[in-house]
Amino acid sequence: MNHEQIDQLISLATDWGLRVAAAMLIFLAGLWVAKVMTRRTRWLMEKRQVDAALVSFVSSLLHALLLIFVILAAVANLGIQTTSLVAFLGAAGLAVGLALQGSLSNFAAGVLIILFRPFRIGDFIEAGGAAGIVESIGILFTEMKTPDNKKIVAPNSSIMAGFITNVTANDTRRCDMTFGVSYSDDLGKVRSILQEMLAADPRVLPDPAPQIVIAELGASSVNLAVRPWVKQDDFWDFFFEMQLAVKQRFDREGIRIPFPQQDVHLIHQRAAMPPEVAGKAAK
Repeated sequence: MNHEQIDQLISLATDWGLRVAAAMLIFLAGLWVAKVMTRRTRWLMEKRQVDAALVSFVSSLLHALLLIFVILAAVANLGIQTTSLVAFLGAAGLAVGLALQGSLSNFAAGVLIILFRPFRIGDFIEAGGAAGIVESIGILFTEMKTPDNKKIVAPNSSIMAGFITNVTANDTRRCDMTFGVSYSDDLGKVRSILQEMLAADPRVLPDPAPQIVIAELGASSVNLAVRPWVKQDDFWDFFFEMQLAVKQRFDREGIRIPFPQQDVHLIHQRAAMPPEVAGKAAK
């Protein structure tokens, strides 16, 4: 190898070394800028009290887009044509997209959840065959926690594919209860007792007014539907405490809460029995 070839190799190595160094510098600086911009965006959105789910989604998406831009800028500095790289990435993305149609549908459903906000973090919902408190809304999955502290990870597409019941969306909620009393009890007295108990409880809202109606004439009881309105935060405490209070009050007032029972009558038909069987039955 002559001196001219050595000089060319040195020049080529120096040139590529500088390009690689510059590309690495662009990449590292770009990572820092992307991180700062993502943090700044998150801070601005949180300062304006934007929904937590939207903050997380936008921050993740912005960070991913900035990383793609930084990688393209670093590759372009090496002298590689970015147009062909973009075309290659597009073709690869299409192939991956066809292979991961389920993930893409989850992503699209996640975007719809963020845009239309059928529920927020902290809401109790029934969706996708599951029920629980929403803890996080991701790009692909939504995480919920059940009342008995189980973690549910539901695909966004399954949540958006059916009905969504947001239990805690409103500030107030009607508490439906049913109490059965005996047919022999005074229904006027029963209604008066229930009205008195509802009026004495400060958690019961005056508007809409509570309803106490006869819902059903059952096989062994007259069932009264009691429907007061309470605040969302008071719902379960009021429901459970009211059950106990009604039972104790009915006991003091002598009002029976019947339970299903049957009277069995045995009829002896001796004429239809063989003589030897009838004789044994008589004994």
